[in-house]
Amino acid sequence: MAYTPAPQPLRAAPTSRLAALRFVLTDIDDTLTEEGRLPALAYSAMESLAQAGLSVIPVTGRPAGWCDAIARQWPVAAVVGENGALWYAEDRVARRMVRWQAQEEAARLANRDRLMALADEAMVAVPGTRIASDQPFRLFDAAVDFAEDAGPLPLEDAARIAEVFEAGGAQAKVSSIHVNAWFGDWDKRAGIENLFAARFSPLASVIDQVAFLGDSPNDAPLFGAIPFSVGVANVLPHLGRIASAPAYVTQAPGGRGFAEFAAALLAARAKHMEENAA
Repeated sequence: MAYTPAPQPLRAAPTSRLAALRFVLTDIDDTLTEEGRLPALAYSAMESLAQAGLSVIPVTGRPAGWCDAIARQWPVAAVVGENGALWYAEDRVARRMVRWQAQEEAARLANRDRLMALADEAMVAVPGTRIASDQPFRLFDAAVDFAEDAGPLPLEDAARIAEVFEAGGAQAKVSSIHVNAWFGDWDKRAGIENLFAARFSPLASVIDQVAFLGDSPNDAPLFGAIPFSVGVANVLPHLGRIASAPAYVTQAPGGRGFAEFAAALLAARAKHMEENAA
């Protein structure tokens, strides 16, 4: 794996860069949540960002069923799910949900049995794992649980699960709780690029206005693609397994780290407005 520089503390981020942000992309599990729960301060931070005019966009390995609820009920502009396989955005004026998926339905269904057979093989290879409890709500991937309701097992076991999927021709990504696998050419970066082209502006044209927050190896595509990338503090044990490290890291883990970032962003915006008003 190529060397990537260690992230700087978030407090080292230039105020001008923070003030310029307009889009906040964020992983969910262990980036917004802590011990499987969404703390009030993380939800409040999302709401504060949205009220300030920023577009908050979760980018997650969680399933389509969760994404529909998140897009409807959270203070977000859209949500990218199943590691980039789909996105949902609620048009609150028209009162309808806009949906996109990366693969046609016939191909998705054709891959289903093959993918689940590999999941069974992976669970035999790594005792103590189980199919993720949110699997019934997934459209495109299989999720093998090693640290949510199973285990927790070490990351070496998660890597072994991923190897079984990859040997069967699937893509596999390790999160902080699951190994997600699918047949298809997408990841979190591809899902975000499609969303931005359809709903906002091409990602490359607004890249200096975008931040991404994450915590685990499956966030590497966006750590590498988004210059203003931030790991919450619990990313640190994973850095040796992440192809692209985040540019910055918070002092606090999980949802508290997200709230730390949101506070820094909003303070930078307030300072910028004061300077411009003077």
